[in-house]
This record gives sequence, structure tokens and C-alpha cells, in this order.
Amino acid sequence: MAEPAVPRADGAFVSAEASLGAGVTLGPGAVVHADVRIGDGTAIGAGAIVHPGVTLGADCLVEDHAVLGKRPRLRPGSSAVGAVGALEIADGATICCGAVVYAGARLAARVIVGDQAHVRERASVGERTVVGRGSTVDFDARVGARVSIQTLVYVTGGAVVEDDVFLGPGVMTTNDDAMGRRPAGEPLRGPVLRRACRVGGGVTLTPGVEIGEEAFVAAGAVVTRDVAPRDVVMGVPARVVRRVGDPDLLEPGS
Repeated sequence: MAEPAVPRADGAFVSAEASLGAGVTLGPGAVVHADVRIGDGTAIGAGAIVHPGVTLGADCLVEDHAVLGKRPRLRPGSSAVGAVGALEIADGATICCGAVVYAGARLAARVIVGDQAHVRERASVGERTVVGRGSTVDFDARVGARVSIQTLVYVTGGAVVEDDVFLGPGVMTTNDDAMGRRPAGEPLRGPVLRRACRVGGGVTLTPGVEIGEEAFVAAGAVVTRDVAPRDVVMGVPARVVRRVGDPDLLEPGS
């Protein structure tokens, strides 16, 4: 049986079976359980919880009351059922106040997970991506590098978000046309957002749609069909209004 976390002089509770690197600091009330590995120079804030099996890289910042390595609790028949595994967070990541990162997730170097945001089991988040305040990256979602996810965005289970994508505040993605009444065994269909596309605030993406590379979805649109690369769409349902010009590309002239 794993040794329980025990109190230290700094007010934190650390299991004897946890491995802490040089220069790790812990705030009062922080709890580090057994089978946790924390890299050099990482700071854990007051009241933060690091559950068993978490690997946290060097020079990370885990702010007050964040929770790392939470195990999912699922209803019978949930689409999220599957192997979970351990949480791995690479060097230089920041997990802000009250955020929850589940067991089985993978966060690359210098990711920022904002206040009260959630990253679910088996989700992956690429290098330097920002997950904004109160946003959720759901189970099995794959988010690339340098993605900007603004406040209160929902990235649904199984979604694919490639590198350099922008998701404005309140973007809602969906993956189930039947709203929970799919035939047994029918997979969910998360949307696919290709490299450097931009999706404005309050947009809704319906299940399985693809937003093409460098496409632009105007704020408030409801996207019910695929958007071709570099198309600009707006409205309900979204319709093509023009093309993204060369000067507006992530790499002009490409």
C-alpha cells in the first residue's frame, strides 16, 4: 500500500514515495501523493493536489487549488469509457488556479491551462498552446501546437485541432447528432480544424465538420457543412462570402 502524504514544515503534505527535484517549492496545504515525479524548479501552489501517477516536468508552475491526475468518474455507458493511464506534463507548463487536468492527458512544453479550465483523460495539447479560462478540452481530443483557445471554449471529445488554430471566446464544438441516442457502437464524430484556421466568438460547429486550412469563420456562425481552405463563412447556417486574402495568411504569400 502506498505511503500517505505527511505534513512538512512548509504546510504541504508529501508522500515519502514521491520524487521531488531540486528547488521544488510547495505552498501550504498542497498535497503530493505517491508515485509522483516533479522536475527541478517547479512550484506547486497552496491547496493544489497532485494525484498518484503524475509526471510533472521542470520549471512548471501549478497555481493554487489546481488538481492534477484526477481520475474520471463516468456514468454507465458513457462514451468516454477507455483506458486512462498516467498524466504527463512537460517542462515549463503552467496550470492556473482551480484548473483540473485528468489522468491520462498529455501536455507538451510551455502549455498554459487557464483558471478553472479542464483537460480530460487521453486528451493531448501541443507545445505553447493556451487553454483559456473556464474552457474544456474533452476526452480523446487532440490539440496541436501554438493553438489559442480563448475563454469558455468547449473542444468536444474526439475533436482534432491542428497547429496555429484560433478559437474565439465561447466557441462550441459538438460530436453527436443524435444527442446520446446513437445506435450501439456508432462512434462520435468530432470536428476537424485544420492548420491556422480561425473561428470567431460564439461559433457552433456541428458534428464531423471540417474547417479547412487558413479558413475564417465569422463570430456567431453555425457551421453545418465543411468549410474549404481559405474560405470566409458567416451566418446561420454559415455560407461562403469571400476568400482569405494573401496578406491575412499566417505566412503571407504561402
